[in-house]
Order: sequence, then C-alpha cells, then structure tokens
Amino acid sequence: MNLTGGKQAVRKVGGRAAAPVGQARGEDAPTPAIDVHQHLLGEALIEALARRTEAPMLVRRRDGWTFRVAAEPDSVLTFDATDAELRRADLGEDGFDRALVALSTALGIETLPAEDSRALIEAHHQGIEALPPEFGGWGAVPLAAAELDPADVDTALDRGCVGISLPAAALIDPFAVERLHPLLARLEQRDAPLFVHPGPVGGLPTPEAAHLPHWWPALTDYVAQMQAAWFAFLHAGRRAHPRLRVLFAMLAGGAPLHLERYAARRGVPAPDPDPLVFYDTSSYGPRMIGAVAEQVGAAQLVYGSDRPVVDPRRPQLDPDLRLALVATNPRRLLNPDPKGALA
Repeated sequence: MNLTGGKQAVRKVGGRAAAPVGQARGEDAPTPAIDVHQHLLGEALIEALARRTEAPMLVRRRDGWTFRVAAEPDSVLTFDATDAELRRADLGEDGFDRALVALSTALGIETLPAEDSRALIEAHHQGIEALPPEFGGWGAVPLAAAELDPADVDTALDRGCVGISLPAAALIDPFAVERLHPLLARLEQRDAPLFVHPGPVGGLPTPEAAHLPHWWPALTDYVAQMQAAWFAFLHAGRRAHPRLRVLFAMLAGGAPLHLERYAARRGVPAPDPDPLVFYDTSSYGPRMIGAVAEQVGAAQLVYGSDRPVVDPRRPQLDPDLRLALVATNPRRLLNPDPKGALA
C-alpha cells in the first residue's frame, strides 16, 4: 500500500527509516485504519512561530500556547496537544493504525511573503519527519510568488508526504483554480492527492474580531470557503485535471447538498458524483454524514478527526460504513486506483 505520493519512498522518522504504510504489517494484513486529518505542530514549527512578532504567531502562556491569527479570535493550544507520544497513545486508544498530519492552512502560512512562508513550511516538513512511524503527513507549498513552482510539490512528495494541502481560499473561484494549474498538474503527474482545508479568514483584521465567539470563523468563513472551492473545482478543476484525486475537509462545507440549486441556477442537470473527489467527516455527525453520503455515495467519505482542533468524538455509524470511512475509502484516496469506480 503506497502512501508516498506515487512511489515507494522510505520516510525518515526520528533518524530511522520507516516502511511505507501497509508493509510493516505484511502485504496480506488487513487494510490499516487511517485518520486522514490531524494537526500536530513539531518542535521546529513551534519555535519558528514563537519567534514571530505578528500573526501567525504563538505566544507562550503558563498553561499552553496562544495562537494569534489575523482576523480571528485567539485560540489556546495546550502543551499536551503538541506531544507526539501522547498523540500516538490517543491513536491506539481510538483504534487507528495511522494518522496524517496537515499544516493548518487557516494560519495563512502559505500566503506569507515567500521567505517567511518557505521557512515555516520547511519547519512543518521537519516536524513530519520527526514524528513516530504511525504518522504520515500532508506537504505544503508557498503560494505568494507571482509564478508558482511545481518543484515545491516534488520537494514535499520526495520527502515522503502523501500529497499536498492547500487553503480553500486559494481555490475560491475558477480563476484561482486556473492559477494553481502548475501545482495541480504536478500532483496529477505524480499521482498524489490534494487536500483542500479551510484557509485564513478573508478581509482586514478588525478590533472586534478578537471578541467574536471562538467558533464564529468555523461556522461562517470556513464553510463558505469550502463550498466555493468545491464548486470552483467542479466547474474548472476537474476538466483541467481529469485524474487528480482531491480530498475536501469538513464534507466540503456541505457543498454537494446544494447541487439542486446549482442545477436550477445554471440550467443544467446536476453532475454525477465524482469518484476521485473525497470528503472527510471532521466535526460532523451521523445526520450530515448520511446526507452527504446519499448525495455523493458512501464510497467517497473518509474519516478525519481534525484533532486537536475539535474534540474527536467518533460518530456512531453502521459498522460497514465505519470500515469504509477509516480503511477502504482512504486506501482509494491515497493510492492509485485504476478503476476509479464507486463501490
């Protein structure tokens, strides 16, 4: 089972070599259970963010870290949330074999000036390489340059990342998707997936932003970004990248549930479900999961906890559906599937 961006690269973990996912347990072993969406700041990234004097930055407190992000209320990150060994124990207690760690694109690191962005992304990649072997990672690339460099995709994949994460705001409309063509084309060539995650909140920071309820961006800006990115890829991305596998966080903000409105306003029939587009279930429960599954097919859903951003309570699901979400479907997402068919 190959989770290394289209080739059997061996990932360095804490100075030792870690076998690609699936091999450590034997070729005939059951498909591992995977959480495709976690966040875990490594020491290098923590140190780099703590040195910054403007957002995004970390401020050390007695009981943990305070995240300062532009246009959002401050949030608290406990010291335990950055402990890789505690996270590994949580993984086992939750019944998972593997978790994939992503840079939180809501921090806005990818869109910082190039020098700052590259330094922080390098720290993120170093953090992935230092994790226990139960963890893999989504790579990141800088986006501020006038011309995007597909070599940045190669760098992340060659270091063992399973694919690349991008902020949803970078795919906010068809023109934005077109600008990303060099990166998406290289991902497609490498047969590695794209992970679309909520990005930084738009607009200028205001004094009132610090006093909004802490959940406000997650229920407003993030949902709107994810829906816009999903429709932009539907409209412009799939035609340009017919073989690219894409994972949308948080069920794409429920975007597939709006296909009736899409058909009514565009005057065309709603498209069939895309067998190469996947949806992680982070922060949603059985009702929303069931509604999206009915629209796109259960074969397109994968489990993502978004740990430690939200309390990762696993929804009570039918055992067969749970097996699909944590094992069968992630395997199709993370590995080339020549059939590409709905199960």
